[in-house]
Amino acid sequence: MSKGKWINLTFAMIVLNGLMGLSCRKESNPADSTGQDPNVTSMASIEVTARLTEIPEGAIFKRELYNYATVLKYDVLKVHRGQVAAETIYVGHYNPFKPRSEAADKQVPGIGGTLTSFRSGQIHRMAMEVPIDDYFMGGIIHKYFGKFDGPVYWAVWTNEVTK
Repeated sequence: MSKGKWINLTFAMIVLNGLMGLSCRKESNPADSTGQDPNVTSMASIEVTARLTEIPEGAIFKRELYNYATVLKYDVLKVHRGQVAAETIYVGHYNPFKPRSEAADKQVPGIGGTLTSFRSGQIHRMAMEVPIDDYFMGGIIHKYFGKFDGPVYWAVWTNEVTK
């Protein structure tokens, strides 16, 4: 085989291999504009759509060597599954400085979502458990401690609602 044909054949194999890789790629299952996806609708025992009303100062900080959960304040807009204790709830999120799709680790597997960062005023669709202490045994930044009567929920899956 001539050198030119060998180069053409090699190039064709590289292109074919790349196309096969793209066609076999596992598609993610992104949430729709309401934040609904198979994870948020099936994980945990409670599912809500809620507005993030407050992020306390200093509650979210980036420390790669320190894994923690932080408690954020929400106003419940709709309960899809389960029950919540009040119209205003407090929800703990693990490693809140990371996008939800990257928040899980060996210590806390099985959490995630489409949310990339937390900002007051956002609407989130969340799958949650309660109380947080039954699901997370680690550092918790809880700036609301002693300021409300009720449980702290544990966010298992958090999607942003864009609608």
